[in-house]
Amino acid sequence: MTLAAYTMRALPAPITGLMALALDLQWSWHHGSDQLWRWLEEDVWDATHNAWLVLNSASFERLQQLAEDPEFLTIYQQQLSRHEAFRQSVTWYSRNCEDQLAGGVAWFCMEYGVSESLPLYSGGLGVLAGDFLKAASDLGVPVSAVGLLYQQGYFRQALNAEGEQLEFHPYNDPTMLPVMPLRDNAGEWARVEVPFPGRTVRLRAWKGQVGRCELLLLDSNDPRNEPGDRGITSELYSGDPEKRLQQEMVLGIGGWRLLALLERNPAVCHINEGHSALALVERASHWQQRNNSDFDTARLATRATNLFTTHTSVAAGFDQFPLPLTRLYLTPWLEEIDLSLSTVLSVANGGTDDLNMSGLALGMSSRFNGVSQIHRHVTQSIFQPWFGRWPAADVPADFVTNGVHTPTWDSPEADALWTAACGQDRWRQPMTDTRPLRETSDHDLWQMRRKQRHRLVYFLRQRLQNQHCEHNYGNSQDAACGLLLDTESLTIGFARRFTDYKRPDLLLADPERLLRLLANRDQPLQIVLAGKAHPHDLRGKAIIKRWKQFTRRPEVEGRVVFIEDYDMAVASELIQGVDVWLNCPRHPWEACGTSGMKVLVNGGLNLSQYDGWWAEAWTPDVGWAIRPGASFEELSQTDKHDDADAEELYQLLEQQVVPEFYRRNEQGLPEGWLGRVRSSMNELTARYSANRMVREYVNDFYLPMAAQGAEREGGAVEELVSLLETIARHWPRLRFGRMDIREEGGEVHVDLDVYLDGLPPQLVALELVAEASDYGPRLVEAMELSGPLPESGQTYRYQCSVPKRPVDHFTPRIRVQEPRLNLPLEDSHILWLR
Repeated sequence: MTLAAYTMRALPAPITGLMALALDLQWSWHHGSDQLWRWLEEDVWDATHNAWLVLNSASFERLQQLAEDPEFLTIYQQQLSRHEAFRQSVTWYSRNCEDQLAGGVAWFCMEYGVSESLPLYSGGLGVLAGDFLKAASDLGVPVSAVGLLYQQGYFRQALNAEGEQLEFHPYNDPTMLPVMPLRDNAGEWARVEVPFPGRTVRLRAWKGQVGRCELLLLDSNDPRNEPGDRGITSELYSGDPEKRLQQEMVLGIGGWRLLALLERNPAVCHINEGHSALALVERASHWQQRNNSDFDTARLATRATNLFTTHTSVAAGFDQFPLPLTRLYLTPWLEEIDLSLSTVLSVANGGTDDLNMSGLALGMSSRFNGVSQIHRHVTQSIFQPWFGRWPAADVPADFVTNGVHTPTWDSPEADALWTAACGQDRWRQPMTDTRPLRETSDHDLWQMRRKQRHRLVYFLRQRLQNQHCEHNYGNSQDAACGLLLDTESLTIGFARRFTDYKRPDLLLADPERLLRLLANRDQPLQIVLAGKAHPHDLRGKAIIKRWKQFTRRPEVEGRVVFIEDYDMAVASELIQGVDVWLNCPRHPWEACGTSGMKVLVNGGLNLSQYDGWWAEAWTPDVGWAIRPGASFEELSQTDKHDDADAEELYQLLEQQVVPEFYRRNEQGLPEGWLGRVRSSMNELTARYSANRMVREYVNDFYLPMAAQGAEREGGAVEELVSLLETIARHWPRLRFGRMDIREEGGEVHVDLDVYLDGLPPQLVALELVAEASDYGPRLVEAMELSGPLPESGQTYRYQCSVPKRPVDHFTPRIRVQEPRLNLPLEDSHILWLR
């Protein structure tokens, strides 16, 4: 396929701007242009919500007709003006950051869920990536995202008559996707090459425009590649380890080479998960070549501006590749950049046989973070093995709780309500008003919720028709086709990946008890389910089948429906219309869980496990929590709480959720329910938005990291390398001397002698540590240097006073102290007395 094949046919002169509008994915969340695209080809727009496909589907005669239609031209000019005004407007970044990220942010991810019309995602990570880009665009943060253009993307789903999942992989025709071939500085189709065993893989580059941000995509379907290599980017998350490693080489190595080809010099590189860790090695290699240096120096220079975000809750989720496969595939590339495999393995996991991609990402970064407060503790635990004798509590993992791009997920009714209260540009700036809906009446809130629920029921009926409900039903065709769904009944939604740890069958722990809830004549309940199981997840598939069979029971049919082929379009309808969003994963495996955040702007309420973001957000007046207040230690007990959690879920539904929804005042309004809705919308919507998330990354990570990177320019980084070498040389000979402990009043006084073997005292810190016990929380007390011992060379005395505890609770330690380093990530040396 040549670049010429993507040359757009000439548009009538009055409407040439349609091409720029169609190629900017803003239309996926700025719905003011919906009328414009519907005018071109209404059926195509309603079926696909793909403006680029709509533009390519319209005949020239239709376009010429519209170019002469005054009413259409008015709408067209309005959208063109709005688009230009958006691109030229002052942003949060331009007003507050003084272009301190002049080179921009390179943002790597394996999947992107910007829109259902660009199906390059499988679930939460991809949708989060799309929401990040949209919010960065709104705020004006200069982000260049890098990913893969999959020929098939993630699978499409259907269920057979027995409820078994069927998987389909339709081809993504690039000409019908809202992307264009990326041109290099010479105007040619940008291509990069990655060395593979015995051959070179050629990669084509594409560009998607996401408002002010760009999405750069690579695909291997170049006719000059071998047939097997053309399929490297065929599907997302292949179960084949060899193909997975190939994809991660294409993403990491090819992605950074693409940025270099385009002469980009990012201020910060932010990678999500370890999939793209090889980009950080490639980045260091480019720095090494430019500066005629060595890899250790290049690694220290570049890692200052590398950020690694992990979204994983179990170490088993890290991508690991066996040594023979690693050696086969990485050797040609490593020979090209003059780097040994042993060096890469040493950085990744201390030289063990397997290549751990998350370990490599950690070893090439200066900061890393989890995606919620609880997930920070999880991250400290699963990454502790990379820090030697450092306790998990001291592993320097930060956290930024995820957020959602509110304009993507708000309903037309919610948008109108928020606009009336806060104005149209509310999501492009920080929202400082803590009670934005104070003037909104209960009547307006309830009418918004009723209209949303009505629209959801009509959507469900149409969707069930598309699932051929009339040919595939149990006892009642009307029930199977959604005709028994009630627009005024309490509606609960559960939609996510079907896998065991998310416990999508927790509601089925006691089917007869659930039946009683569903069959309550005076307080009816209905449930909407959706979600896919990974093709290799047999347990997840079995849960789908179990739910499908349950929905066909005569007493249930019509009150519980399963919507097939869950994607962003289905998610949008569900989160806008349901009254309650249910989320019940096992603790602490939900890293964050952004699906529940999407209902906030629409007035939906959360009934969720006390995990991920909900452990931070929950208070009794905003929703319901299963096992609230559970400690991290309790969270780590995995499946021991399944039965108790199911019991608590049933009790919450029976005693609180259902009765409160149907408890009405004299006007027919559920005052208590609407009080929760108002509190949830006021307190949580802005707090758990991608707007807040992106600003946190900029202020707390990107800007200080860029500043630290600048401090390592010139000879400063060589000085740091020499310093690290000095520490490593002396550290094995450090030792403790005499320790004197005495109790005085309510304190313990400690004097300690240490031998530093010539290391300057300013390079080390002495600390006295006591772990948490009945005597108090964990204590880490800095010991002060009182001076050298005059008759003992290189020996110094340190001292401190701490609150009284048993003497044997305390132990001293020596660690590195250097403000120019991020410790202990960049130097994990530590010495304990015991």
